[in-house]
Amino acid sequence: MKGPLLWIFRTRRRAVAAALALAVVAVAGWVALARETPVRSAAQRIEVPAGPRGGGPVSLDTTFYAPDASGRRPAVLLAHGFGGSKESVRAQAVRLARAGYAVLTWSARGFGRSTGQIALNSPDHEVRDVRRLIDWLAGRPEVRLDGPGDPRVGMAGASYGGAISLLTAAHDRRVDALVPSITWNDLADALFPNAAGPADAGVFKKMWAGVFFGAGGVTPDTALLTGGRAGEGSGGATESDRMRSGSEGSGPVAGTTPSASPAPPGPSRGPGGARPGGAATDERVRCGRFLPEICAIYQKVAETGRPTPEAVAMLRRSSPSAYPGRIKVPTLLLQGLNDSLFPLDHADRNAALVDGPAKVVWFDGGHDGGDGEADRLHELTVGWFDRWLLPARSPHGLAGGPGAGTPGFEVTRQGGRDPGTRRRVLTVAEAARYPGLSGTAARKVRLAGPEQAIANPPGGAPASITSLPGLGSALSGGGDLGLSLDMPGQAAVFESAPLPESVDVTGSPSVRVRVSGPPGAVLFAKVYDVGPMGPRLPYGLAAPMRITGAGGEAEVRLPAIDHRFEAGHRVRLVVAASDMGYATPAASSVHRVALAAPDITLPLAPALRGPGTGPPWWVWALPPAALLLAALILAGVRRRTRPPAAPDPALAGVPLEISGLTKRYSGGRLAVDDLSFRVERGQVLGLLGPNGAGKTTSLRMLMGLIHPDAGQIRIFGHAVAPGVPVLSRLGSFVEGPGFLPHLSGRDNLELYWRATGRPAEDAHLAEALEIAGLGDALGRAVRTYSQGMRQRLAIAQAMLGLPDLLVLDEPTNGLDPPQIRGMRDVLLRYAAGGRTVIVSSHLLAEVEQTCSHVVVMHRGRLVTAGPVAEIVGSGAGVLVGTPDPERAREVAKGVDGVDGAELADGGVLVRLGSAPASLLVAELVGAGVPVDRVTPNRRLEDAFLTLIGERDE
Repeated sequence: MKGPLLWIFRTRRRAVAAALALAVVAVAGWVALARETPVRSAAQRIEVPAGPRGGGPVSLDTTFYAPDASGRRPAVLLAHGFGGSKESVRAQAVRLARAGYAVLTWSARGFGRSTGQIALNSPDHEVRDVRRLIDWLAGRPEVRLDGPGDPRVGMAGASYGGAISLLTAAHDRRVDALVPSITWNDLADALFPNAAGPADAGVFKKMWAGVFFGAGGVTPDTALLTGGRAGEGSGGATESDRMRSGSEGSGPVAGTTPSASPAPPGPSRGPGGARPGGAATDERVRCGRFLPEICAIYQKVAETGRPTPEAVAMLRRSSPSAYPGRIKVPTLLLQGLNDSLFPLDHADRNAALVDGPAKVVWFDGGHDGGDGEADRLHELTVGWFDRWLLPARSPHGLAGGPGAGTPGFEVTRQGGRDPGTRRRVLTVAEAARYPGLSGTAARKVRLAGPEQAIANPPGGAPASITSLPGLGSALSGGGDLGLSLDMPGQAAVFESAPLPESVDVTGSPSVRVRVSGPPGAVLFAKVYDVGPMGPRLPYGLAAPMRITGAGGEAEVRLPAIDHRFEAGHRVRLVVAASDMGYATPAASSVHRVALAAPDITLPLAPALRGPGTGPPWWVWALPPAALLLAALILAGVRRRTRPPAAPDPALAGVPLEISGLTKRYSGGRLAVDDLSFRVERGQVLGLLGPNGAGKTTSLRMLMGLIHPDAGQIRIFGHAVAPGVPVLSRLGSFVEGPGFLPHLSGRDNLELYWRATGRPAEDAHLAEALEIAGLGDALGRAVRTYSQGMRQRLAIAQAMLGLPDLLVLDEPTNGLDPPQIRGMRDVLLRYAAGGRTVIVSSHLLAEVEQTCSHVVVMHRGRLVTAGPVAEIVGSGAGVLVGTPDPERAREVAKGVDGVDGAELADGGVLVRLGSAPASLLVAELVGAGVPVDRVTPNRRLEDAFLTLIGERDE
């Protein structure tokens, strides 16, 4: 054994040196690749004709970006969303320029600093504007040409910007590739959708239409419908890409080199080219920057709730659907799963329009929120343009071969939670061909339920709630399951038996129903997933339909989704008589709804393939890594340990005191810097701070998991060190739960307690199980649990033994609103018994309602500490927007748990007290009070942002 051991000792240093050398080379290569390509930018104003009616020219505010290198390159026209401007897509433009493209952004007429009036992407106005921009690109020395006056150019944009991309390609053959995102196929159908009946009988999507029209008013230069969080810019932008100083021409910004200062705004112009200015006339307040004829059409539609022939004709002329066979360029269609404004069927119909290579991508985003997947969408966009713009080819010819721009289909799916961060994990399933909304296979599921009578309420209120514009994903806490409320007596319900196996639905389910009653019925069909946690509506989507006659049978195409119905879940069809987001008949009526056929057809796409589901690479890498670590320890790696300091009798009754705590990571970065604070018995303390503030590092030092470089932590007077007995008085849940997936919830708790070596009677297991509230699910394997169930089980585990000090990191992750309220009550009761709770959370409204004290950290240092009431004051609440504030105030005062209500600008300010906002909304709607919006009025959030902002200045 002597020879091999000597060889190991002599070669260990050599091996370590070689490994370090390889690491240095890898880091150097990564730094070289990550070095930002310099980008120069120039702002200029480009004049275009006002329109077919004449008038002064319109001045478009534009910015041109190009890599700071010689040579000609393809160009990209990057359009913004409705209510935005060129500034909305600035970060995306810089990223595309760094990828090697010349990029032109502009504020569309009527938006930002451009003059003119909004014509809703009319071929006679906005489309002609973009054609002039293509002419301008053809004259730039940086842009590659396919012929005289013909630049090689792609177009990208989202929502309003996505539609102008498709419309321009239909009217100008010089466009070579497209990447439209979350946009429409038929704007008339988007605002007047209809699942049954003639084309002019659409159901008015009044809330989205109101938001859409309101965003065209005289607003600041900000995006209202740009959907940045949902990937609206198609390229997507991360925080590192955002500019942090003034406008172009003010100096280098985030890797850009300005080559020209922006021209000042053009002078005030007459009709057709006017900029808003001067007194706010009634007409300007009513119509904002819309063309008068568009404003007049909207006013009539909004008053009647029915589309006029003029409205339908105008909207369809500004829609890609009006130009079949004229889009002949490679098109990458990015459509959001979380989108009640332009659902997935719009991308489906746009794909059918494209006479050329096309790829369809359904991603986790949209006008209702979601992850947005900004980096992935940017990579897809660059890959598509690289595939179709960079290869040498004849003008407007299509290159072949493999690459990132290969046509096909991709869809983002939920992959559970990261075991460390507990954040949602997104995976991507792919197929070589787009399956369409009917799928390539189908599964019929039998529904049951008798004929049922449903009532349309007089005046259309109270109405059921499917989703609120722009808030669908936010209300559900992310993921693909939305929240909804069906009013009693207004909904017919048909449900299946428990599914014997899971079903992956990709596309639009369909069902046949029979409706009888007065003519003109407006109904809303939805498909719920009914599981152990109750019914959930995928993506918060409903299919509206207007029954024009006295009734009859109709086939209902439900909204397209990508969703897994797990084994044991039920499929529920709901047909409702009202929906808050739509205009419904004012007259009260009763309709009878029955199934015309017993089955609902669920579309499937078996060809979709996702990532492998086997164990990750680190499962196999951990054992050899552990052996290597053990070998290093046996070879002489020693660590010095210091005995803990003697207990401090004066602090024996103090749950926690931290003094001078400091932790510095390798490279000199201070994670925690001289942190000091104290927590008393009976307190619920909120530990707050932005990402990177040092909260998790502080909690890990508190539990003895890592060593501080300086300072001290004392729990009940005892200094914290690994393995000290006082840690038995601490229960914790930090950085996500860890359970054995094959064991039941009960077995996991019992096994955890046995591992502590403490008597079983000290576990207080019954109290912990009551806290978990999992019922029969405690006997099931943990791998079948939802995220919320895992979270509650983890908190129950932390409370085993009823520790005197409880430390929880993001305890409400994955919980729905009733569960969050239940958790709040549990923590308050726990502290009321003389124990102490420390909660680290990003949900400031929950912290304000739960915690008695807060500690705010920023960049490792203490910003402030003290009682919540002293720091932010009392009275957290919400602002309810309603046209009847007096009635709303009276109803709100009578809601159990509401502390008060008072009139405010735009509605009523309600101090919630112990009442959740969901209860308040339900009571208002039930009392017939129309609710336009519910806006948080979170004083803790305001105070937090103010404190952090002061430290950043």
